[in-house]
Amino acid sequence: MSVSPKPAPSPSFLGRAGPLVLARLFTAGLTLSIPLVLARVLRLDEYGTYYQLFLIATTLSYVLPFGVAQSLYYFLPRAEAKRPYLGHALLFVTGAGVVAAGLVWFFLGHVAAYFNNPALMEHRAALALYTAFFLGSYPLEISLTSQGKTKASAVVYLASDAVRSGVMVLPPLLGFSLHGMMIAVACFAGLRYVATWVVSLRGSTGPLVDWKLFKEQLVYAAPFGAAMFLAIPQQNAHMYAVAGVVAPAVYALYRVGCFQLPVVDLLYTPTSEVLMVRLGELEREGRLEEGVEAFREAAGKLAYVFLPFAAFLFAAAPEFVGAMFGQKFLPAVPIFRVSVLGVVLSILPMDGTLRARGQTRAIFASYLVKAVVTVPLLWFGVKHFGMMGGIASWALAEVVGKGMLLIRVPRALSTPERKLGLTDVIPWRELGQASLAAVAAGGSIFLLRTGVHDTWMNLPTGFLWRVLPLAVAGLLFVVGYVVGLYAQGVRPWSALQSLRPRRAA
Repeated sequence: MSVSPKPAPSPSFLGRAGPLVLARLFTAGLTLSIPLVLARVLRLDEYGTYYQLFLIATTLSYVLPFGVAQSLYYFLPRAEAKRPYLGHALLFVTGAGVVAAGLVWFFLGHVAAYFNNPALMEHRAALALYTAFFLGSYPLEISLTSQGKTKASAVVYLASDAVRSGVMVLPPLLGFSLHGMMIAVACFAGLRYVATWVVSLRGSTGPLVDWKLFKEQLVYAAPFGAAMFLAIPQQNAHMYAVAGVVAPAVYALYRVGCFQLPVVDLLYTPTSEVLMVRLGELEREGRLEEGVEAFREAAGKLAYVFLPFAAFLFAAAPEFVGAMFGQKFLPAVPIFRVSVLGVVLSILPMDGTLRARGQTRAIFASYLVKAVVTVPLLWFGVKHFGMMGGIASWALAEVVGKGMLLIRVPRALSTPERKLGLTDVIPWRELGQASLAAVAAGGSIFLLRTGVHDTWMNLPTGFLWRVLPLAVAGLLFVVGYVVGLYAQGVRPWSALQSLRPRRAA
């Protein structure tokens, strides 16, 4: 009697995120170049105007999709006929894009008056077109990732981010300034919108619209969409509040202080997306009890990256801001150090877990509380402490919101046979090991700065000399962090290798 061979164990589900991580890693440098190049080729007031234009576009682009595009992560892994869900998302965001363009066209004058920046009106048409098309193309990568096509999604991320970086950087470098850049990004968004329809629907089956399924999709999306309606304005409220009380040139300093390297989006977003798909698969297969292990695995791997990253940015803030943006932006260092808290708060993929389990109302509740908390915090903070009050208000509100999400995760991952508590879902060992190593490595940078401060101050001018202190601090930190992990018995490459793409045997 022949015996069938046992199937080879499947690789960690996080291996699926590998292509997305690699694609974003490749384009992260290009994306990072945008604000760095513009900081050098635009006047300080133009640089502030650039940030204000994209603050408006980003707010509308994340609020108006109302969670319909994100609902694809929930429905597509469970659906046989995928075309209706894709069609609903594409049509909905197209309509939302038209609404966004109308809002920009009719209300940009009021926003310009509030920001005390009439230069915004010079870009009204380009901003309206860019916002409409970019919002309409929102489901592009989502549609591929939610169908398990992570390699295709990675290719799209790669191409889209590369072209976007080029059209934002080249016009100012060629002397077309901010106006030329806005026209270029509007054209790019239009091409991306066309590509979204072609790529998203390719190979799908079923009718384009099914009103019964659309109602089901909208009911699922509504709580999350309402949460975004609160969350995005709340997250950006400190930027609007500060923009309303300072000149565009000073606002440029504040936005540099709020700047974060794309490492969080590079790792958190694809990891959270793949976790959502994995939880959907486990539910369909009747193995939901394995969900808590998937959550802990994802959070543990993120902890080994985000904790040291935050510690390095906090410790090396003067070197980082000086090297990346120039010495004229050094007043932004205290604001930058507070904003680093956002990296730490991204370790636990809580919102993705709750969305995968259909608990979008919990997300809405957390964002509602954050919005309520933000208003008095901003009023008091900006009035009495200016820009530092603005960033501190944001940080406190984020802690409150993340705490509310965290207390709902154990219930979302529990099963009738196994009730989980808060201690069951947090990867305590990984958090402890990463924290000890990161704090020790960060302390070494403060000691280095104390010993060589005069040397750094007397370095020759020029970009390479400005980067030298950051490079030395980075090398010292990496060595210290790796040694700290090894001292605790952790092999860094082994801890992170599940994020690289792997094939099942």
